[in-house]
Amino acid sequence: MVSRRTFLGGLIGSAIAPSLANAAADRDIEPEFLRDWLRAGRIPPMVDRLPTHPRIINMKAMGREPGVYGGTVRTIIGSAKDIRYMTVYGYSRLVGYTDKLQFEPDILAGFTSEKDSVFTFHLREGHRWSDGAPFTADDFRYWWEDVILNSELTPGGGALELRPHGQLPRFEVIDPVTVRYTWDRPNPNFMPLLAGPLPLVIYGPAHYLKQFHKKYQDDFRLSALMKENRVKKWVDLHIKMARASRPDNPALPTLDPWQNTTAPPAEQFVFVRNPFFHRIDENGKQLPYIDRFVVGVSSSSIIAAKAGAGESDLQSTGVDFNDYTFLKDAEKRFPVKVNLWKQTRGSRVALQPNLNCADKVWRSLFREANFRRALSLAVNRHEINMVAFYGLGKESADSVLPESPLFKPEYANAFTAHDPELANKMLDELGLDKRDSDDIRLLPDGRRAEITVETAGESNLDTDVLELVRDHWREIGIALFIRTSQRDIFRSRAMSGTIMMSIWFGMENGVATADMSPGQLAPTLDDQLQWPLWGMYYLSAGQEGVAPDLPEAQQLVDLLNQWGATTRFEERETIWHQMLSIFTQQVFSIGLINSTLQPILRSAKLQNVPDKALYGFDPTSFFGVYMPDTFWFKEA
Repeated sequence: MVSRRTFLGGLIGSAIAPSLANAAADRDIEPEFLRDWLRAGRIPPMVDRLPTHPRIINMKAMGREPGVYGGTVRTIIGSAKDIRYMTVYGYSRLVGYTDKLQFEPDILAGFTSEKDSVFTFHLREGHRWSDGAPFTADDFRYWWEDVILNSELTPGGGALELRPHGQLPRFEVIDPVTVRYTWDRPNPNFMPLLAGPLPLVIYGPAHYLKQFHKKYQDDFRLSALMKENRVKKWVDLHIKMARASRPDNPALPTLDPWQNTTAPPAEQFVFVRNPFFHRIDENGKQLPYIDRFVVGVSSSSIIAAKAGAGESDLQSTGVDFNDYTFLKDAEKRFPVKVNLWKQTRGSRVALQPNLNCADKVWRSLFREANFRRALSLAVNRHEINMVAFYGLGKESADSVLPESPLFKPEYANAFTAHDPELANKMLDELGLDKRDSDDIRLLPDGRRAEITVETAGESNLDTDVLELVRDHWREIGIALFIRTSQRDIFRSRAMSGTIMMSIWFGMENGVATADMSPGQLAPTLDDQLQWPLWGMYYLSAGQEGVAPDLPEAQQLVDLLNQWGATTRFEERETIWHQMLSIFTQQVFSIGLINSTLQPILRSAKLQNVPDKALYGFDPTSFFGVYMPDTFWFKEA
């Protein structure tokens, strides 16, 4: 990898953008949706709304058809807070991933990276927020000086991602459209964090947010705003009004393709096109093509039923593979089409033994690699695949998929062969050779070897799989019980060590490249169910949780730190392989099946939605990297 990388994207030549802008002025290609706004003078003509050099999306080069304006997409969410999916779907990022998972400038006109330590960002001249205000370096300056460096708004000293070595970077405004972040040591995770489904926040609409900041607002008006928004502190007011990741403040200006117009509480949220969105197609039409998204709130348990009854035009969340047959049958009754995309998770279902379990005897057993290996070897993955996934998944450890350049068969195959005889032998050698009259093994303290596996109860699939695993583990003298609880309770029980073992998804990003952080393989987050207290220790920089006291877990943390310290691609690749080897050989997560399929329901009239694609939260942002702003209705 070269020490300096320059990315200038989305412009396709400086001479082309002005010609397209002229075309927009010469021809009547304004969206019909905006006609009344134009007549009323609420917004300027398209040529004056777009950046000087908008990002040009060449549909034909992408194998897609240029579209037409209009139409409303209906989709369903399980609770009001899930309107955050719209910022994931919209996928407007400073730097984003292509559908091949390569970096490209998006909001930025371009950027340079020097030794992964010095990042210079070039904004698009003339770019505007959704309310028409200029988007400039001042929006980065405000967030840096008045949010990150404000001890009341950011009491912890800034996001850990901004201080991987303990110190924040140096921030500079070079000119009105250029900013720079400089670390003394490499920060290779900076770009992936900006491109993620929930991007690292380093800018905000300063012109709007200053009214909620005590530095810029008088106390009388600030108090009135706090009362109006039902908060007691100005800090809480600013946080509430600035929260872009959950767009429940309709007044907050955005750079996304659609902006929310509905204040909560509501049973339906309406998002309308952003008239100042920075992308156009090769014909000069401003994206998005779709005018509106209507997001209906429903119970998670009936989303699939509603989608199959023709109440959604685009649905992936709230439906699972076990809904596929029902959804496919809906094609006969409604103008919908159902495709299957491949999930990017390292495992669709994975058993997570809690190495921080409060029960000392079980904690000691779970920390024995051969105990985890024995549990893995006892599982008949072929049966699970055939029964739960119709044989369409892949029997695998919790690891990267073949679509990842880091894939190796030995990672996928680690302790996945169905071998109850070897599993029994390993358990005997661990001293668990005594059994009761029901042939259940006895623990060192005389208790029966009974493992309660807990689930958040959000998918019948988890319970179906556990019913099969119950039979598999019975063959090796382990009794399995299932406990279901709500997600919040489930999480708090995991953190307290009350949960012995859980069933959840495997690693988030199964299609990783060496330039993406391997943090998911090490204890780094408190929601990693196999070691939540170790993850909290890392996440809080040692202020909470407990330090890993298992050598292999600490080795993963050390390797992660090494990955963050090198600028050489080859070294990062080597570290990834070392971590994948340790993670899979140690069976820290008992992966069962991956490469599973996700139903994607769409209106039969909705165009440019891929028939086949990768599907996941990170790194594909669900639909995000496939650019829903390019979707369009054939009969709009």
